[in-house]
Amino acid sequence: MPPFDTLATFLAISVLITLSPGPDNLMVLSYGLSGGRRSALGIACGCALGCFTHTLWASLGVSAALAAQPTLLTLLKVTGAAYLAWLGIQALRNARVAQVHSHSIAQSAQTWGTHVRRGFVANAINPKVALFFLAFLPQFTQQGDTQISLQLIALGTLFSVQTLIVFGAIALLSGTIGGLLARHEHASIWLDRMTGGLLLALALRLAFDRTTL
Repeated sequence: MPPFDTLATFLAISVLITLSPGPDNLMVLSYGLSGGRRSALGIACGCALGCFTHTLWASLGVSAALAAQPTLLTLLKVTGAAYLAWLGIQALRNARVAQVHSHSIAQSAQTWGTHVRRGFVANAINPKVALFFLAFLPQFTQQGDTQISLQLIALGTLFSVQTLIVFGAIALLSGTIGGLLARHEHASIWLDRMTGGLLLALALRLAFDRTTL
């Protein structure tokens, strides 16, 4: 393990990065407002699992191999954008269903596991996250140590745990606010529309962002 002061610095920077506006925490926030704490916590858990997956990819060299293949990066980016767009369309469809049925009926059909899977897939297939882990984690390893892979896994696990805590707090706060707003049918419909619009905007941003290439 890296020294304690290195771990403390790593953790502080990780929390700041996790709090900065990005696709993952915006997903947690929007799902909390539109679907409540349960769905937001599912997204948060899925994103944390996705971060751990990127840790494994970085430690095994998969992320480095991916970074060397612009075509694969582009394919992964398009796939991620398409998935976010699909989630956005689903949220807009939920808003339409809520106009006919109650909002609670539309949300109850989506299990907690469904939201975990959505958060995981959205994070795991995002090439920007893969390249971030590839560039960020090695900066805090002890050079010359033969167990670099184990250090990367330890650091990535710490990053994933703090992600779960930070996103969990966002989920609880936004979910509480969303629960209060959901008592008003028209508000819940507009929250679903907001979630759908945000996800579509994130999809377009990922699709046309060339910083990963």
